[in-house]
Parts: sequence; structure tokens; C-alpha cells
Amino acid sequence: MRTLPSLGEIAGMDHAALSDAYSRCFGKPAPRRMSRVLLARILAYEVQVKAKGGLPAALRRRLTNIANETARKKTTGLKPGACLVREWNGISHVVDVVETGFVWKGETYRSLTAIATAITGTRWSGPRFFNLTGKKQ
Repeated sequence: MRTLPSLGEIAGMDHAALSDAYSRCFGKPAPRRMSRVLLARILAYEVQVKAKGGLPAALRRRLTNIANETARKKTTGLKPGACLVREWNGISHVVDVVETGFVWKGETYRSLTAIATAITGTRWSGPRFFNLTGKKQ
């Protein structure tokens, strides 16, 4: 098994050599359209991780907690059975929350954003459109 290139070698490698090193490092071919610059950055990161033993456990836990917290914030917090009402251009729109998403005009949507976009005709954040974020519109 060949070792990974050094940081100095990575800087001078062409796309084919970087793809080969990527394959050796991750055990699978490099994504077809990945740029040379991105391949070099990924390999440089992996070389440094292997040399230094990776991130400290405390930092990994902290990053995991941040990622989990961010994922939780993305949910609307609405439970099935809830009903949202929003008036837009003089028309009241009623959205029912169900297990599989949101129902508006008899059609089920996976996100409030899709409904807000359908109502307004422009791209809106669904939670913001239905005033679930606490931010002013």
C-alpha cells in the first residue's frame, strides 16, 4: 500500500495524480467533476488529520452538539393537527399540519416554503411567511 503524498507533493500534483491519491485515501474513486483545487484541499486535510491523529474528542463532541442543535432548529416544532392561517393579498390561506407534511388546498406539501412560494409566486421562507420564526416580515 502506497502512502499518501506529503503536503508539498500535493501542491504540485495534476488532476489525475490527485484523483489517484484520493482513491487510495478513501477507497473509492474521486467524484468525476471535482476540481483539482478541491481534490488538493481534501487530500491536504486528510494528510494533516492522519499526521496529527484527528480532532480532539472534546472538539468532535462540541461540533456534533452544534450540528444536532442546528438540525433541531430547522424544524418548525409544529405537531400534526395544528392549523396555520395566513392572509395574503386579502385571501386567507389555511394550512393543516399532518404526519407527512402540510396540507394546503387539498394537496400535501413536504415544506411550508413550497406552500409560501405557491401562494406568493416568489421564493419565501415558509416558517417566516407563516410567522413562525418570531422575525418581523
